[in-house]
Amino acid sequence: MLRGAKLAIVLVFMAGLVVACGGGAQETITLVENPWPASELNVAVAKIIIENELGNPVEIVALDENAQWDAISGGDVDASLEVWPSGHTERIAEYIDDLGTVENGGLLGPVGEIGWFVPSYVIDNNPALATWEGYKDAAADFASAETGDLGRFLGADPSWVQYDEQIISNLDLPFQVVWTGSEDALLAEVSSAYSRQEPVLFYFYSPHAIFQQFDLSQVELPAYSDECYADPAAIDCAYPKDELLKIFNANLQEKDPDVHAFLSNMNYGSDAQIEMLAMLNEGMTVEEAAQAWVDAHEDVWRSWLP
Repeated sequence: MLRGAKLAIVLVFMAGLVVACGGGAQETITLVENPWPASELNVAVAKIIIENELGNPVEIVALDENAQWDAISGGDVDASLEVWPSGHTERIAEYIDDLGTVENGGLLGPVGEIGWFVPSYVIDNNPALATWEGYKDAAADFASAETGDLGRFLGADPSWVQYDEQIISNLDLPFQVVWTGSEDALLAEVSSAYSRQEPVLFYFYSPHAIFQQFDLSQVELPAYSDECYADPAAIDCAYPKDELLKIFNANLQEKDPDVHAFLSNMNYGSDAQIEMLAMLNEGMTVEEAAQAWVDAHEDVWRSWLP
């Protein structure tokens, strides 16, 4: 009995030491990865720092930018780190402003801009194609077997928020959106056309390393206005510039105050994303590019820690 009592005392003492030294199990943090490289890189950077500096295990869940709202609201995942707000005004109003189940986590840093692009040689050969009006009579130059008499407009992942079908229809342009299915597939189509110096019109966005790889020009669309975007079906103007933001489950601060503080503080410029995206073009994996950025920029991310 005495030996058992001594053993119990020792075990209680050891348990106290574990708690006092912070040895308790840390909460698992679940981050959303959207299907484009910058989102993947943001999440990879956050995962490295959270696991190494805060001690929490991190799980990454792949979700599209629409499905993530229900998942975050319901607590199935904790955070998404790159939301383009112009495509989610209704969800922001519903989940953040009305229900309060999702928290605005603050700005990520980069300012995103979506637009229509062509290789610059297209405009060099026909300056009228610098603006949308030039495409009223240009269908034949961009037509494909798939689009027949219509010009081909290349879209990316159909799960992304894109208004190109509406813009084309409302501006009465003789073009058809062809979905490539992913960013990689879209870039492969653009690269193929570029290598043959053929005309290609496509959706894309900045910041991105593609602009270091190809000489591209943005097509001028009618100027953005809030009125233009009041009815998504009637959109006939340029995309707005977006200050990219983060969103959290409303209970993240209670779940883990340190992780909440870190993610709230996480903020870097477009140059950081472009630096990592360029590494991907050089053959690095997402994880390798994120680790290289973390290794080179401790002066930036150290300030994000609580």
